[in-house]
Amino acid sequence: MDLLAITSAAAVSSYALLSTIYKSVQALYAQPTINSPLQDSLGQAEVVLPTVDVIVPCFNENPNTLAECLESIASQDYTGKMQVYVVDDGSANRDVVAPVHQIYANDPRFNIILLANNVGKRKAQIAAIRSSSGDLVLNVDSDTILAADVVTKLVLKMHDPEIGAAMGQLIASNRDQTWLTRLIDMEYWLACNEERAAQARFGAVMCCCGPCAMYRRSALTLLLDQYEAQFFRGKPSDFGEDRHLTILMLKAGFRTEYVPDAIAATVVPHSLGPYLRQQLRWARSTFRDTFLALRLLPELDGYLTLDVIGQNLGPFLLAVSTLAALAQLVIGGSIPWWTGLTIAAMTMVRCSVAAIRARDLRFIGFSLHTPINIFLLLPLKAYALCTLSNSDWLSRKVTNVPAEEEKQRVILRHNAGRGAVSVGVGPTAIHKAGVSHRPSSLAAMESVSGRERSTAYK
Repeated sequence: MDLLAITSAAAVSSYALLSTIYKSVQALYAQPTINSPLQDSLGQAEVVLPTVDVIVPCFNENPNTLAECLESIASQDYTGKMQVYVVDDGSANRDVVAPVHQIYANDPRFNIILLANNVGKRKAQIAAIRSSSGDLVLNVDSDTILAADVVTKLVLKMHDPEIGAAMGQLIASNRDQTWLTRLIDMEYWLACNEERAAQARFGAVMCCCGPCAMYRRSALTLLLDQYEAQFFRGKPSDFGEDRHLTILMLKAGFRTEYVPDAIAATVVPHSLGPYLRQQLRWARSTFRDTFLALRLLPELDGYLTLDVIGQNLGPFLLAVSTLAALAQLVIGGSIPWWTGLTIAAMTMVRCSVAAIRARDLRFIGFSLHTPINIFLLLPLKAYALCTLSNSDWLSRKVTNVPAEEEKQRVILRHNAGRGAVSVGVGPTAIHKAGVSHRPSSLAAMESVSGRERSTAYK
């Protein structure tokens, strides 16, 4: 029994030490940087603005959700040329979303591409990329709403020709729907403003997230064949396209960046079932591309090596300490005080630091994520590692078909005023942050709460 206690104590102590070092360095590098004078001058009239193609792949999307997404794109304040490509990936509810397509049929900026069969998100994106010619390509998920200045902010960052990709800050549009959506919203903030922000200090964001990521076309052209033909153990790999494309960008020598004031609100799972299926798919994708990313580490700053170690060895040590502690409790009948108190202390320190950095006390409640992580996500990641060859999306489904009057409401709301956001939630509901790392100014969209929204491509 002493062996179990020693194993648990040693593992949790190692976890605490590694996490303290990793999170301290991460917090140091995640501090916001000041724009250079060159960046501040880009909005002036003499600058030639690049053309931007916005690509929105859709599959079985709720028509209201799609309408809100497209309205936010149509309302962008970008003064350069912008084209939008809406790709319906063989949706089973195409007759339901057809009224939304019809709204934008006469807008010269919008192009509706209807694929005969479902080919998957990645190939749907590629179909639009090959049909377009803009200097920059912005990928947007069909359940995502962009703040009015997102395209402008991302274009500003992409001015540097060495940057191949840049992502915006993600928040949960349905944050107030359930306890889980509130938790995920905080998880997104930490992922963006700690993990991505620190990686961006070295121009090496390891995953430019799919809901809102911009790419340089010249770089895409070089990598498109590799991106399309990703295989794992001889099988085509379709999900995890955002992480894989980001790794390919880094492998090709381009920088990848994070823009905290380019804010995009996306729908997140509101119950544990869809959330765990999403996390399982993401875990498989992360493991697959981590193997590829390991080859890049010698060419990147040493912090990225610490980042990979912290994100992979840390959970392993936590899992070992938890298993040993449970065995100590069940077999030996003794309570693993040291393990429990250490995990609790690490949780409260992390949540307190996040609350201070975010200037938002709700982050104290993120402590609820610890038992979810230990008892649900860690076993799920172990299962993902054992089933890496499985490429099922797990969450792709036909959205609830609205009643006929609801379809009419979609059309009427939009026709009532295309200049303003008139459908439930819109880009004006995403408040700009005075401090880019302060989530209290990033209020979740009010009328999204309590509404069933599709997450077919999540």
